[in-house]
Amino acid sequence: ESFLGGVPARGSFSPPQGGTWWASSGAVKEESESCVLSLSLPPGFTPLLREKPFPAAEPFCHSSLFPPGTTWFLPVSVAMALAPLGSLLAALLALMWLGSRWLRRRGAGWGHRTLCAAGPARADDVRALIVTAHPDDEAMFFAPTILSLGRFRAQLWLLCCSSGNYYNQGEIRKKELVQSCAVLGIPPSNVTVIDHRDLPDDPAVEWDTHLLSTFVIKHIETNNINLLITFDAGGVSGHANHIALYAALRYLHSEGKLPEGCRVLMLKSVNFLRKYISILDVPISCLQSQDVLFILTKEESEQAKRAMRCHHSQLLWFRHTYILFSRFMVINSLCLL
Repeated sequence: ESFLGGVPARGSFSPPQGGTWWASSGAVKEESESCVLSLSLPPGFTPLLREKPFPAAEPFCHSSLFPPGTTWFLPVSVAMALAPLGSLLAALLALMWLGSRWLRRRGAGWGHRTLCAAGPARADDVRALIVTAHPDDEAMFFAPTILSLGRFRAQLWLLCCSSGNYYNQGEIRKKELVQSCAVLGIPPSNVTVIDHRDLPDDPAVEWDTHLLSTFVIKHIETNNINLLITFDAGGVSGHANHIALYAALRYLHSEGKLPEGCRVLMLKSVNFLRKYISILDVPISCLQSQDVLFILTKEESEQAKRAMRCHHSQLLWFRHTYILFSRFMVINSLCLL
């Protein structure tokens, strides 16, 4: 009925294969090798209420699902109904963008207060160990945390639990890690890379929890660490090596093996949409539940990008996309274990 302008029609239809629609004075038909559609029309009726009848042979469909030159029409009533929704969406995005800019300017104070509430009484008393799985994790995921802690004059160490040798680039990636950490404010003397045969850069290999725990405890005791930072159970990207770090720190925490006063913060994973809306996720994150929230200023975000670009061996096209759109280049939400 929609095709015939609301006038009832009788007929049968099978999916066309290579046929052509055509019109005559009394009927509209479709003929092909596999089907025939015949619609009976009232005398003098013109399909679609056109002022003149269809041409004798007007192309309408082909064997492909969407033939070249296909024209799509949106009913006026639908278009009018969608117009206010489009305006509302545009206004909402503009409001989120403006709110994000304002919140970024306010972010430093919030990060300081939430950090002191979650850990030591004074931010400059923090001695933090960031535990990562691969070279580039520190820039891809933890840059807001590292730069914010540096802003608060915390002392920072980084423990990277593999050399990232999956493509036999381990030595190159170690050097890139040191360069990236220098941009983020972690001195080379405070950067340690574990290159153990039982801890390969391989998502198919399950890292041993007790072995990881041994390395972490050693660094805690050597450097008098009072704050540990790593991934949560989702590993941000779902990588098995990331999740193994969470399991190791959870084991140390649950077994009471951590020194008194040593806290563990986990970087919260988010869904795919939130992960790639950059600063638009700032107001959303502010409404979420977390123990510590770090938001970078525009200048600090550029610093995080410079750190990421130190990893030249990893800068494939999708990494550049990540740098532009990932919220982890701007904001970190962390929860206490």
